[in-house]
Amino acid sequence: MTELLNRPVPTVSTPSGRRRGRWIEVWDPENEAFWATTGRRVARRNLIFSIFAEHLGFTTWLLWSAVVVFLPQAGFTFSVSQLFWLLAVPNLVGSFLRLPYTFAVPKFGGRNWTVVSALLLLIPTGLLVVAVSDPDTPYWFFLLAAATAGVGGGNFASSMANISFFYPEKEKGFALGLNAAGGNIGTAVVQLVVPVVVTLGGGLTVAYAGLAWMPFIVLAAVGAWLFMDNLAMARSDFKTQAAAAKRSHTWVMSFLYIGTFGSFIGYSAAMPLLLKTQFPGTNAVSYAFAGALIGSVARPFGGWLSDKLGGARVTFATFLVMGAGVLGVMYAVEGAKNLPLFLASFAVLFAATGVGNGSTYRMIPAIFRAWGEREASRPGGPSRAEALAAGRREAAAAIGISSAVGAFGGFLINQQFAASIKATGGVSQALIVFIAFYAICLAVTWFCYLRRRFLVARVPSLAEATV
Repeated sequence: MTELLNRPVPTVSTPSGRRRGRWIEVWDPENEAFWATTGRRVARRNLIFSIFAEHLGFTTWLLWSAVVVFLPQAGFTFSVSQLFWLLAVPNLVGSFLRLPYTFAVPKFGGRNWTVVSALLLLIPTGLLVVAVSDPDTPYWFFLLAAATAGVGGGNFASSMANISFFYPEKEKGFALGLNAAGGNIGTAVVQLVVPVVVTLGGGLTVAYAGLAWMPFIVLAAVGAWLFMDNLAMARSDFKTQAAAAKRSHTWVMSFLYIGTFGSFIGYSAAMPLLLKTQFPGTNAVSYAFAGALIGSVARPFGGWLSDKLGGARVTFATFLVMGAGVLGVMYAVEGAKNLPLFLASFAVLFAATGVGNGSTYRMIPAIFRAWGEREASRPGGPSRAEALAAGRREAAAAIGISSAVGAFGGFLINQQFAASIKATGGVSQALIVFIAFYAICLAVTWFCYLRRRFLVARVPSLAEATV
C-alpha cells in the first residue's frame, strides 16, 4: 500500500480546455527503458484496482444466483421457471452491454470509466434490497432488479480493454489473465458469502445480500479515482471494429466462446438452484461456489497450456472433457441420484470451461497475427510492422465482440434448464442439448483450426502458427 500511495506518476500534459483529470499523454510500454523505470509500476497499480472493480462487477452480475434459492423461504412464491428467468436476465443484459463498455474506455478514459462503472453497481444492489424487503413486491420488479445486475457483466469488457493498453505485448497475456481470473473469482465469492450474510443473527434477511457489497463498491470507485490513470493513446476506432466484424474468424471464435465462457457463466448462475431443485433436503447449496472457483482458477492455466501446446489443441480437448462432464452430470441426476458424482462431474465441467476460456482468448491474437503475416507477404502489401500492428488492433476488437457474444451463452443455458424442468421435471433434456452443442464446437474447432489442408489453402501462415 505504501508503494501505491507513493506512486510515480508520469508527466501529464493537459492543455487548457481539452482534458482534465489524470491523463497520461505519452505511454510507450514497448520501450524497455520506460517500462523498467516507470511503466511497469504504473501499469501494476492500474491492474490492481482494475481487478478489484471487475471482481465486484462479476459479484454483482451473479448476485441473483445466490439469492434465488432463499426467495421461497423469504415468502416469495415464484415458480422454478420464474427463478431461472431471474438468473438468465442478468446474463442477457450483460452480454449486450459488453460492446458499448469496450468503446467507453477510449471515449471517457480507463480511470474515469472504472469509477463510473463501479458506481453503477450500486443500482442493482440497491434495487435488490428494495425488492426483497417487501413480500408484496411484484415479479416484474424482481425482473427489473435482476436485469440491472447485467451492468456487472459489462465491466469485464471495459476492464480488459483498458488493461490491454497498459502492458507490452510480451506481458499482456499474463496481465489480462490475472485481470480475467480476478473478476471470474467474484462468481465464487458471491455464492460463498451470500448464504452466510443473509443468515446473520440467526434469522433470514435477504436484503443483506445487496447491502453487504455496497461499501466495497464505493471503495472500488474511490480507489479507481485516486490511483488509476487515463491513457490518451488508448484508441479504438469504428473502422477497426468494422474490419474485425468482417473477419469470419471473429465469428467462429465468438461461437466457440459461447461454448467456453457461456458455459462457465451459465453453469455458475444455475448451480445453486440446480442443487436446490435436484437434491432437495440436502445442504448441497453451500458447495455451489466451488464450481465457479475451480473454473476461475483454471482460466490462467488454459492460457499457459495454450502457449505450450497451441490454443486450438487445448480448446479441442476442453470440448471433449466438457462433453464427458455433462454425461457424468446426467447420470448423477437421472440415473444414480448421486450427489458426490454430481459435484465431481460439475467440477470437471467447470475446470474444462476455465481452461477453454484461457485457450480461446489465446487463439484470437495468434489468428490475427497470422492474418497480418499473410498480408505482409503479399506483393505490394503493407510492411510487416504495419500489418502486424493492424492485426493487433483487429484482435483487440475481435476479443470485444467475442466477449459479448460468448456471454450470451449464459442466458441460453439457464433458459434450457428452465424449459427442461418445466417440460419433464428434470434437466436431462437440457443436458442432451449441451452435449450436442459441444459436439458442434468440437467439429468447428477441428475444421477451422486443426485441419491442415483447410489452413494451407485459406491462411498458409495460420497453418504454421501456434493457434
